[in-house]
Amino acid sequence: MEDKKAVHLVIKGRVQGVAFRWYSMKKAVELEVTGYVKNNSNGNVEMFIEGKEKKVDSMLKWCKTGPPSADVQEVEEKVEDFFGKYSKFEILY
Repeated sequence: MEDKKAVHLVIKGRVQGVAFRWYSMKKAVELEVTGYVKNNSNGNVEMFIEGKEKKVDSMLKWCKTGPPSADVQEVEEKVEDFFGKYSKFEILY
C-alpha cells in the first residue's frame, strides 16, 4: 500500500485574479488528490491537499509555479496528519 500524505499550503505572490483556483482544481483532479483551495483576504491562496504521497508531491511541485498567468513568490508548506477527510477537491468561496 502506498503511503498517504496531507499538506496545508499558503501560496504567496500574484496568485489571485489569475485563475489559480481553477487550474488547481484541474490539476488536483488529474492527480487524484483531494482537499480544497481558496483565496484569503490578504491576497494569498490557501490549499489543503491529501492523497497518495507521490501525487501530493506532484501537486506541491505544480504549486511552486502555478498556472501560466501566476507569479508564485513563496509556498509555505506544513505537513499534517492524514485523515482522509476529503472525498474530492473543491474550490471554497
